[in-house]
Amino acid sequence: MGREPEMEEARENGGVGGSVLPLASLISPTGNEPYMVQWSMNNLIKTQRKVYFSQVQISELEGKIIGLYFAANWYPKCEAFTPALTAAYHQLKEHGAGFEVIFVSCDENRPSFERFHRAMPWPAVPFGDIGCKKRLSERFQVEGIPRLVVLAPNGEVVQPDAVELVHRYGDRAFPFTSARVAELEADEQRKFASQTLEKIFSVSGKDYVNGSQEQVPISSLVGKTVGLYFSAHRCAPCIKFTAKLAAIYSNLKGKAEDFEIIYIPMDKEEDGYLRSCSDMPWLALPYDDGASSGALARYFDVREIPTLVVVGPDGKTVTREGRNLVNLYFDMAFPFTDEQIRLLQEMEDEDAKGYPPSLRHTGHRHELSIVSDKSGGGPYICCECDEQGLGWAYQCIACGYEIHLRSGRDMEGRAE
Repeated sequence: MGREPEMEEARENGGVGGSVLPLASLISPTGNEPYMVQWSMNNLIKTQRKVYFSQVQISELEGKIIGLYFAANWYPKCEAFTPALTAAYHQLKEHGAGFEVIFVSCDENRPSFERFHRAMPWPAVPFGDIGCKKRLSERFQVEGIPRLVVLAPNGEVVQPDAVELVHRYGDRAFPFTSARVAELEADEQRKFASQTLEKIFSVSGKDYVNGSQEQVPISSLVGKTVGLYFSAHRCAPCIKFTAKLAAIYSNLKGKAEDFEIIYIPMDKEEDGYLRSCSDMPWLALPYDDGASSGALARYFDVREIPTLVVVGPDGKTVTREGRNLVNLYFDMAFPFTDEQIRLLQEMEDEDAKGYPPSLRHTGHRHELSIVSDKSGGGPYICCECDEQGLGWAYQCIACGYEIHLRSGRDMEGRAE
């Protein structure tokens, strides 16, 4: 059986294995393309009558909500978001929702585009259709990726960027309207207001965690401050932070503080999970190919690892910034409450008065000046220890080099 002539045209226009289609609304019609285009979904998806591209009939997209997905293979945030979008896409397809995604590649070469698109279940603008991709980017003012522009069937923009919504709500965000977002946010507020430790773990389908020798019921942890530690074995930042957290955990246990940590595995394989558990002195959620961990990650909107979410004795979320607080204040951060952090910040403000206003550090050639979040400082990554910082720092005004105040103690000499 010969190939359809339209299929050949798709290949010539940059098609690859899988679903590929052009977006004619932003391409000036030439040759056999008979449609003058306007910005409507009807014109967006038409090029010629009865056209197929790699088994995708263009007319099948009419009447659907469309997500234009701007992304690139080389950008880690796109690689991280694509699985989340894929999961939501499959769920919506299973439920018969009128939704389709179109990949608009920002890759630098065809092999990268093909490699990235091969893992996607939706169609794409042909890689070689530079004009189309440029016009789409200009029309929606795409300045950063990943970006998911959601269009109504009539072509109106429903959401200029739904990446955050997919991260937070998955397929429940559909149809991405303002009314739906308001509804989800109200549900979320009610959920967190009535949150308990047992309800949190009901999301994962588990009512126990693994101890070193036995299963530990979640009910036995009620009334304690509990850290939910999202991490994975083959993750350099996780390995580094785990060692620090283990030391702090040991110190708090030695002080008989009512504190526990539960490892929430983000490992892709059970072997990695078991290796992680061998390095951790605390409890662990049982491994189940990521289903339970994924549910908890979505519940707390975890975007990166390592992440330490702290739940208070009443079962309410104290902070999702446990990692940052541990890096800043070590075991003094316990119990991670606003009151405790405010006290530590006041102490830090007082201690800062004893530091020199400027110094030269062994790790940098320029003079460093002391700054706070009120005088040009803010969130940063310490250039000496690669850990997060907030508030007070020594900063190079010329090039942005920053270190924790405590790192400033290792200095060659103070500036005159």
